Amino acid sequence: MRPPVRRLFAVGVVAVSTMSMMTACTDPLRVSPADRRAIADTLSALVTSAYDFSKPAPAARLLSLYPDSGRIISAVAGRVTTTREPLAGEIAGFWQRVGRNMQQPRFVLGSTYVDVITRDAAVLTLVYSIPHITPQGSPHTVSGAWTMLWRRENGRWRIVQEHLSDTPESTAPGLASEVPIASPPPSHQH
Repeated sequence: MRPPVRRLFAVGVVAVSTMSMMTACTDPLRVSPADRRAIADTLSALVTSAYDFSKPAPAARLLSLYPDSGRIISAVAGRVTTTREPLAGEIAGFWQRVGRNMQQPRFVLGSTYVDVITRDAAVLTLVYSIPHITPQGSPHTVSGAWTMLWRRENGRWRIVQEHLSDTPESTAPGLASEVPIASPPPSHQH
């Protein structure tokens, strides 16, 4: 006996719907709006936490945003680094020249833009400022725009490529006493 055509059609529709839902759940290129929001919130929180200057070991926390090994492209102040070791040196140098001299620094997250590429890759662009007091007692702000390509591996989001663009005010005279003119411009002013 042949099953009724309606029954076959219904079974076919259910099978196609189930396969579509399974594909949507496993397809790394399909990301739900809720997952997009969660990824955006996670990345913003990682940056904000790393730049919480009230916590100890600021240079180590800044470096924690990047993978432990492999290629890391960082374009800052007209220079490019490609691996963790020189990036770590740039971050440590920034903290020695500028960061440790900032009194009462606060990281202020401005506009953020997130493009989720897959469940494991996203681009975050943000505007930031770090208002602080110079050693001479003058108010000053380091600020700029920062674009980061993030990759999630083993459940951890890390920056694998970035570009920072300082605002002109970040290198205004108020900072001159903190960074000697003859030294290279500070990197990682984010």
